[in-house]
Amino acid sequence: MTTIARLQFATTASIHFLFVTLSLGLVVFVIAMETAYVVTGNVMFERMTKFWGRLYVVNYGAGIIGGIVVELQFALNWSTLTKGFGDAFGGALALETLTAFFVESTLLGAWIFGWGVLGRKTHLVLIWLVGISAYVSALWILAANAFLQHPVGAPDAGGRHLAGFGALLRNPSLRDALLHVVFASLIAGSVFVAGVSAWHLLRRSGEAAFFRRSLRMAVAVLPVGTFATVHWGMLQLVVIQDTQPMKLAVLEMTGTGDYAPPEWVGVAYQVMLRTGFGLVLLSVALVALLFRDRIIRLRVPLCVLVAAIPVPFGLVVTGWLVREVGRQPWTVYGLLTTEQAVTSMSANVVLTTFLTTAGVMSVLAVAACRLIARLARRGPEDGAFGTPLGQAEPVGTAMI
Repeated sequence: MTTIARLQFATTASIHFLFVTLSLGLVVFVIAMETAYVVTGNVMFERMTKFWGRLYVVNYGAGIIGGIVVELQFALNWSTLTKGFGDAFGGALALETLTAFFVESTLLGAWIFGWGVLGRKTHLVLIWLVGISAYVSALWILAANAFLQHPVGAPDAGGRHLAGFGALLRNPSLRDALLHVVFASLIAGSVFVAGVSAWHLLRRSGEAAFFRRSLRMAVAVLPVGTFATVHWGMLQLVVIQDTQPMKLAVLEMTGTGDYAPPEWVGVAYQVMLRTGFGLVLLSVALVALLFRDRIIRLRVPLCVLVAAIPVPFGLVVTGWLVREVGRQPWTVYGLLTTEQAVTSMSANVVLTTFLTTAGVMSVLAVAACRLIARLARRGPEDGAFGTPLGQAEPVGTAMI
């Protein structure tokens, strides 16, 4: 039963995290493009904002649906965890839900329907607030996860009650992990924008100037993501050494012992590490190829970028497996085992819910990927979001 429950969480959470990763990375480019449009008035940036913004909206919608499924199966399968430690990390989960499902969704809805209605500056403020709320949401979910990795509770309460809400945010397992996820998402967004742009440039779709600018922007940002991700990822080893020494032993393949995680976690870590360093080298090479547009003229780099689109997503899932499976057999490290945390119910019930949730998430992932791919292949459409170009600030609303 415990194995099935863990498989269920791994499946739903991994698929959901793919959407979250792209949302966090892609919103940065949408913000940058609309900011450039408002500052310069260049209609090209408005077209870029609409094209990449539409892909962001579709991906965000799929992520919201997936998040509901994750929360439902979390409440169903892990009631012992929430009963025993909900007071400690439940507040962070509640704030994440409020931020993502209410604040961020409301702001994004206003941004979507605000084209041609709101003034340019007001519309720009909305997408900035969408981006900020997205990263605040990531902060809260990682704060809750950091508690499971390193429970920062009051010693006299057995770790079940926080010494103060600030203790949750000061958790040593939070900062480096948060920044690692933030910049890994930036890699995913950069490779996605660059890969889609490269696909159009290879096909000579007639929007060469549009996708050339998108490509150059994404490639210029990519090294920031790769270097920072590796940096904050390596700093996590220092925290792991202090809080989860057996995880570190398995990651570096130096031995096992009591309560050691599965040895395959070390293999997954090595794959992630080597691929991450490979992306660092690739990002530097691509930036060098921007000189005199060699990245486009040689065409081979364009093929590499198209093929690389799924790589960052595979890495983030691998990273989560290392972080989560690496603390086994604990759900709350040192205080509550996974066997103790799972809800007591029959294996048939768990299997049924697993097949149901995995099926829903799989259908959602396939449908979202097909829709995103279809819109990406179609290219920019000037009437996206229901307004023609140059009408983001209609007559009579300039002061709104």
